Amino acid sequence: MKLKIYLAAFAALPLLFSCAQGGAQTATSLFWRADSLQIKEIVSERAVQYNFVGHHGPAVENSRCALRIYFNDSGAIDVYSKSGAQMELAKYHWYPTEQQMAEEGAGCDEYLVGQTVGLGGIALWDGEKEVKLVATKGRTARVGEIRGGSFAEIIAYGVMYKGEPVDVSIRVEMSDRSRVAKVIATELGGRKVQFLTGVNFHPGETVEFGKNYIAVWGIHPADVSQNPCELGGGMWFKPNKFSAPEKTKDMVRIISKPASKIETQVVAASVKESELNTAEKFVAYMKK
Repeated sequence: MKLKIYLAAFAALPLLFSCAQGGAQTATSLFWRADSLQIKEIVSERAVQYNFVGHHGPAVENSRCALRIYFNDSGAIDVYSKSGAQMELAKYHWYPTEQQMAEEGAGCDEYLVGQTVGLGGIALWDGEKEVKLVATKGRTARVGEIRGGSFAEIIAYGVMYKGEPVDVSIRVEMSDRSRVAKVIATELGGRKVQFLTGVNFHPGETVEFGKNYIAVWGIHPADVSQNPCELGGGMWFKPNKFSAPEKTKDMVRIISKPASKIETQVVAASVKESELNTAEKFVAYMKK
């Protein structure tokens, strides 16, 4: 009861924590940049609100990282890396200063997605090429709580796929007690499609993959931070649901067999933390 009272009293704060009684281990964030007031949902006929929504789309965090889904046609999931010591979206809105990183142990926005789907993001595959989630009938963003955790979601309506419109949801779920996040992609009308996902990388990074995992480690090109650090991005998937991993020029991708819904698990890490802070440790963790 006290937790509900506190949340109501501080509704204007830029974060809503999940419902763990002893102190939340996951949290969500969704707000318009114009007022920074937290909301649970944005329903927009304008399909691209990338520059007007806080941190460019709905976000969910645990103590190890935050993941955001871009409010545009990319279907990309981006990463905010942490030390594992604190929840950070409320204070830093994804963009801490260099001074806050140095003095307060703040995390970093150094994972560069580029033109890819990032860490476990979603596109479609038409049998020959990638099909981005270009929404012709608007887009919805949501955040909220699930049993034992929190979620962030983007729905793209009217994506043209093989000559017909489909509605595709990308949902990221985090558990209060785990660093692993689940990515769920769904064609909401039940139509079977082929989903494309994977993990992106940059020149010089360590890239390893096997029948059920992808592991990438290294420094992303400097974007926001002046002192980029080594980061890890990994994925687990069910081999019987996907093609074998394929390494392209900028990502290790997998393509699903025809399905109306798929699930993968993603993990982010960095040298800022004490657990998975080297390429060797991270790759070993993903291989297990």
